[in-house]
Amino acid sequence: MTITVLSTAFPLRGGIAHYVSLLVAALRKRHDVQVLTFKRQYPAFLFPGKTQEETGSEGHDAPAPQVMDSINPFNWISVGLRLRRERPDLIIFKYWLPFFGPCFGTIAALARSNGHTRVLIVCDNVIPHERRPGDILFTRYLLRFSDHFIVQSASVERDLLSLKPGASYRFAAHPVYDIFGTVMPATEARAALGITAPRVLLFFGYIRKYKGLHVLLDAIHRLPASFNLQTFVVGEFYDDEAKYRDQVARLGLGDRVTIVSDYVPNDKVRQYFSAADAVVLPYLSATQSGIAQIAYNFDLPVIATDVGGLAEVVRHEVTGLITAPNDPDALATTIRRYYEDGLAERYRPHVRTEKLKYTWENLVNSIEILTERQ
Repeated sequence: MTITVLSTAFPLRGGIAHYVSLLVAALRKRHDVQVLTFKRQYPAFLFPGKTQEETGSEGHDAPAPQVMDSINPFNWISVGLRLRRERPDLIIFKYWLPFFGPCFGTIAALARSNGHTRVLIVCDNVIPHERRPGDILFTRYLLRFSDHFIVQSASVERDLLSLKPGASYRFAAHPVYDIFGTVMPATEARAALGITAPRVLLFFGYIRKYKGLHVLLDAIHRLPASFNLQTFVVGEFYDDEAKYRDQVARLGLGDRVTIVSDYVPNDKVRQYFSAADAVVLPYLSATQSGIAQIAYNFDLPVIATDVGGLAEVVRHEVTGLITAPNDPDALATTIRRYYEDGLAERYRPHVRTEKLKYTWENLVNSIEILTERQ
């Protein structure tokens, strides 16, 4: 097939750009694929981070052409007409936020009007974690002009069918991120990061309210200082950073919580994951989490809350522990048990086995099955 992927992609940054790089590499083994990304992904006043572009190039091919403008309807029409002329067999959109529904939907409508091109949506979210006016309207607009869907968790499957009953879709689990290299010795990673504590927990990724960092901080406060746990909070804040730092100070956690308030370049990611005993996902809501799939790449168990699709990936008592959401006492008890029962080494072999089923090949197979012409 000839395939055009439209999404966040390198030189833009973040987990979705990493996902697209890995998906495109897998698709190119059997198909002719081009990638188009944004020249303006968000208006500056709506973007909560520091920069929208990647700082390095490790793990990426050449930068994708930057052609889409998320807020310019004339651009949407231009890109849609271009794709109608080019007649790719398939267009793939990576969809995670209704903000992009009008842009993607208009491009899809024009491109598939040639009677040949079909549209597939890889659904990170159908109904977002943080609801805003217009979310359902914008999403329905895109769904109207889409032919097929990939869902990666049961919660997203339910959301898709609630808005588009009878949709043509397949379930394909979120693959493991292997773009960040391989695991390094924990002693080496901890030395590089200046860690001396015997126990290290990692909270990683963009920090938004629904990810429950405040719950984790309350849970850590419930553990005694003698527990010797150092928690690293690593990622750029898309929420008010000051309130979390105030919480750390108020709870007296300054020597037990290290905040690295920045986007981590690809070549540094493995240090944090290799240094940790577990990744913690104290989410208040979720569909799936790419962070769990980074953890699995580094053979790292996960402590997560029972929301969305997290319990589908983190197998309780096998590859990690599942606990109640928005409950600092339950989370503190779970963390204590993880360490006191020596579960890290018990679970790591299961993680190594479990991650083998989260392959990009499986995702490509699902796309091919969905789009095979009769």
